[in-house]
Parts: sequence; C-alpha cells; structure tokens
Amino acid sequence: MPRVALVTYDPGPEPHRDRDLPVLRDALCAGGARADVVVWDDVEVDWAAYDLVVIRSTWDYSWRAAEFTAWAHKCGALTRLANPAGIVRWNSDKRYLGDLAAAGVPVVPTRYLTPGNAPDLPDGHEYVVKPTSGAGARYAARYLPEERETAVRHLARMHEEGFTAMVQPYMRAIDTGGERALQFFGGRLLHASRKRAVLAPGTAYDADKVAHPDLEPWRPTPAELAVAERALAAVPDAAGLLYARVDLVDGEDGEPVVMELELVEPNLFLFLHPGSVPAVRDAILAAAAG
Repeated sequence: MPRVALVTYDPGPEPHRDRDLPVLRDALCAGGARADVVVWDDVEVDWAAYDLVVIRSTWDYSWRAAEFTAWAHKCGALTRLANPAGIVRWNSDKRYLGDLAAAGVPVVPTRYLTPGNAPDLPDGHEYVVKPTSGAGARYAARYLPEERETAVRHLARMHEEGFTAMVQPYMRAIDTGGERALQFFGGRLLHASRKRAVLAPGTAYDADKVAHPDLEPWRPTPAELAVAERALAAVPDAAGLLYARVDLVDGEDGEPVVMELELVEPNLFLFLHPGSVPAVRDAILAAAAG
C-alpha cells in the first residue's frame, strides 16, 4: 500500500480553506493508498516514511519563503517530493517571469524594485504593485498615476519587511475577460477556470481580498493552451512537474499572456470540477509507485 502525504498549512483557530483536501484524501484511500493530511512545518512528521509527499495547500509559505524552501529541500532529500524542491525554489520568487520572457514566453511586462531602489513608478498608466513572494493578492494593489504617494508608502512597507516589489501595468482586459487558470496534472491539461478581477480600484494593499471572485469553469482557447504549454516547457527540470497552474490574461493586442505560473501550491478547484478527481488520484498513485 503506497503512503502519500498531502501537505497543507496550520490554519490555527480559523476554518481550513482547502475544500479539496478531504475529497482528495478520500479518493486516494479508496484507490488503495494510505493518504495522510500533514502540516509542512510539523517537526513530528517522518517524511521518509512516505512514498510521495504532495504539496497541496501550504498557503502560508509566501511569508516564510526561506523557511519553506529549506523544508522542501530537506523533505526532497528524504523521499519523493512533488513538485521537486528545485522547482519550488525557482517558482517561489516571481522573478521567474523574467526567465519565461527570456525564453520567448509572452508574459505581463514586469519590473522589480528591491529594498533600496528608488520608487520608479509609471506616470502614464494604471499599474499594479505586489511582492515577488506572495499569494492570494496579499500586499497587492492597483494605482492610478495620481495615486503615487500611496504607492510609494506601499513600496516602503514592503521594503521595510524585506520584500522585493514587482511593478506591472494593470491589464485592463481583466475587467472584461477575467483571468483564466489552466490546470495541468500528470503532464496533461486537467481543466480550466476563469475568475473576475481581484484588485478593485482604491482597495488598500493590506486589505483582505477575495482571491478567486466569481470563479467558473472555462474552456481554454487554442491560443491559451499554446501559451500555457510554452510556459511549462520553459520551466527548469519541467519533466519533474506533477501539477501546474498557468494563469493567463489578455494583453493589449487581445492575445493571452502569462500573469503567473503556479507550481508550488495552486488551488486545484476540484470543487468546481469534480470530474477531475479520478485523474488527479490516478496521477498521484502513479507518481507514488515511482
């Protein structure tokens, strides 16, 4: 009987936000595995006892990126980790967008401001400021040029906390066409979803935000699928990927570009696509078998 660890975070007194976790655990157990839900920073876990450790909803990792990547390397040295530690380290810093762009993948234009950099912000168009290590739109906000002073304070706060900031043009097509998430599992397209804009005008960077507003199933276009596959092909050691999510938006020319590449702990949205559960279960079981 293969042993599989489904890795999550400790929500403390709050309800757990991963709706897919019990569904996936039950599916793996019904498929003949022993599946345990474990917390990544639980020092009592014997990672070597598992045939496969699958990172699923470690949704506190982005504020503890160095600690988390150290755990991934330690765990990956003891057993098989999905996704592998090298991919986790690469993907946990959104400067990977520069690597994708260098490989010819269309991405949202991005500049990076490290602590100590001058607040070089656009003065001719709306833009977004967010950290290179972040999730769920935390510390993200959109600004008009005349809101520069607020944006500068936002940058200062991130730099004080040691974060590198990224500055991107606000992709206006999100307001009409939304953001599409193409999910891959076991090397194949699993399903796709669309959500509406997360960043509302005037919302403070440190305000709580709905990460996936108005989520709905989506049928990806051939152009979207082609861009997603190009992005995944550009990932270092891409053959080691068990799962991936490619988030796309439309550029000014109407063609899809990569907003983010989620290879660490993407929400699978199985509650929206229950028919995908068997494919995820089978891919995990195959990976556990080695």
